[in-house]
Amino acid sequence: MDWGKLITEERICREKQYDKQPHRPPWQTDSDRITFSSAFRRLQDKTQVFPLSSSDYVRTRLTHSLEVAAVGKTLGSRIGFLLKDDLKAPLDRHPLEIGQIVSAATLSHDIGNPPFGHSGENSIRSWFETSRAIEKLRDELTPNQRADFEDYEGNAQGFRVLARLQMNKDKGGMQLTATTLAAFTKYPTQSRAKGIESHSGKAQKNSAFSRLTGNCSLKSLAGQG
Repeated sequence: MDWGKLITEERICREKQYDKQPHRPPWQTDSDRITFSSAFRRLQDKTQVFPLSSSDYVRTRLTHSLEVAAVGKTLGSRIGFLLKDDLKAPLDRHPLEIGQIVSAATLSHDIGNPPFGHSGENSIRSWFETSRAIEKLRDELTPNQRADFEDYEGNAQGFRVLARLQMNKDKGGMQLTATTLAAFTKYPTQSRAKGIESHSGKAQKNSAFSRLTGNCSLKSLAGQG
């Protein structure tokens, strides 16, 4: 296990990296950038489930994301201490930093999902395949671009939001650390690779991140293992 590649402070598309700040680990900076982004705030308008409740309380994806981040931070920290103390892993990090990495990734895990979850994904796919309004556009797209719509998946869109659409377009988006982006990327396959035998053993739910991040290099992210 190459921990130097798995946990790196390098930020995607940022030529000059930040100076280390002992009081503020880079994963905390990632969490702060996500928290203050407009994409994260918009989660307050998306329901986690569509409730049939007698009360006026609606559970939103914003509430859900904050709760998941809290749980993820605790579990990640426990794993960090397990790696350091019990498994004696050559981990050149404080165990609590593992929790911070997981917290940053889980905080943003729903950021690209449409309203109504999987039903929303299906609606986008159906719209792309049947809408007469975009017939001309469909013909102009590349096979890879068409696949992203025909098998639309919220996690791939989430990666696109983090790594391109927010803040610095075509320059790494939020410019999060490669480690946080790698932790966020749960399904490391492209749309057209779904079901291909060479990808057996990997999560098959597509995440077309390699085409969605603009012109910057993703070598550090691809090397996360």
